[in-house]
Amino acid sequence: MNHLPGFIAFSIFCVTAAVSQADNPNVLLICVDDLRPELKSFGAEYIHSPNIDQLANRGRAFHRHYVQAPTCGASRYTLLTGRYGPASNGALFQRASRIARDPSSVPPSMPTWFRQHGYTTVSVGKVSHHPGGRGGSDWNDDQQPEMPGSWDRHLLPAGSWQHPRGWMHGLAHGEIRRNAGEMDVFQATAGPDEIYPDGVAINEALAQLGQLASQDKPFFLAVGILRPHLPFGAPEKYHDLYKDIDLPDIAHREKPAGRTTWHGSGEFMKYNRWKRNPNTDAEFAIEVRRAYAACVSYADAQVGRLLAQLEATGKADNTIVVLWGDHGWHLGEHAIWGKHALFEESLRSPLVIAFAGIKKPGKPTSAIVETLDLFPTLCQLTNLDSPETLPGTSLLPLLENPRQSGHVAISYSGRAQTIRSSTHRLVLHRDGFSELYDHRTPAGETSNIASEQPAVVQQLSEQLQQRLAQDNAK
Repeated sequence: MNHLPGFIAFSIFCVTAAVSQADNPNVLLICVDDLRPELKSFGAEYIHSPNIDQLANRGRAFHRHYVQAPTCGASRYTLLTGRYGPASNGALFQRASRIARDPSSVPPSMPTWFRQHGYTTVSVGKVSHHPGGRGGSDWNDDQQPEMPGSWDRHLLPAGSWQHPRGWMHGLAHGEIRRNAGEMDVFQATAGPDEIYPDGVAINEALAQLGQLASQDKPFFLAVGILRPHLPFGAPEKYHDLYKDIDLPDIAHREKPAGRTTWHGSGEFMKYNRWKRNPNTDAEFAIEVRRAYAACVSYADAQVGRLLAQLEATGKADNTIVVLWGDHGWHLGEHAIWGKHALFEESLRSPLVIAFAGIKKPGKPTSAIVETLDLFPTLCQLTNLDSPETLPGTSLLPLLENPRQSGHVAISYSGRAQTIRSSTHRLVLHRDGFSELYDHRTPAGETSNIASEQPAVVQQLSEQLQQRLAQDNAK
């Protein structure tokens, strides 16, 4: 684990003291799928996100938080283990296989660590890659746990969607995805929140929160909200919020001319799009963006329900709340409608941490941080020792003072690795090809200047390899 400089020790003491009225505060971790920083509190003025905004106003919003991978499973691997890992969606199942072979060779996950230290750990919804955390053809096989030994209860009420796999790609009233080409890419159906998958899962999360609050032990409750994951289905009332609004222009909407990690938005394009393509149909692009915004507002409403229940239990003042987006999502930037690339839009996602007594509440930070940093941060906020294997850096200094500096962020896909500094992004392909982008210029991630600045390429490349090597050494 990285050691904090001595000059910030007093700051750490102040923050820890603020949450140590009880020995071990509770943790409510809210994971939102495919949520880019498209929130009013993150600068998107047209978005209706009052509940997340309220959380940001009483906590710390991290405006430059980067995930380790632009795909659900690999990103959640890092969240839940505090480690860099495989770039695939099966990363946690690969880890489970290693545990089955030799449990002592695998460092504990974050929920395992909290469970070993007296917490009741419960997961509801999509927290690991598979909602409910099981394998099998319908993701409901108890003999194939995604995270063995981590959760006291790992729950996904599928409701009318039949099973977790159906819930994951469901639309209104139990419609499940069989052939994606026959399922609409977005949908607005009148009715309560429960006609879509998240409404049913959040009802279970509310029940679990009430149950956990009634016990003497501290709790670690992780709740996974599905939307705005595809398909963009949400109750009609959320779509109505965006019917007549003007949207900002799409930045850098052209497909890159040179070699990049660009991809063809396969996940999005396989749905029924009524033979329309948002890259060539400007009106359809607006419709898609409005549908995404509606799903963000639907997700925000579920966050509001969770926070209201937390208040009702009387445990809010002794609970650390974390809201985390598992990665970003392109809405036409670089002619991508999805994730999976190593551009800024795929890798930057919202992060908010809030608790009673935080210094300078409502002041965001622009320091660069990583998902990797959450595990050691939550250990220190709850007065637990951290596992020695953690390579992340605690965010406590930034929770004390949002003007503190951050650090570089490392991300990766199956094709390449990338490092983001405060000014540049470097992407290194497996065969040695480099992309270098200067974020101080209007061109941003559209003009590859690697050949013009080899010294910067070399410097960032060395930093990237050093950080990955440091993790491997642990």
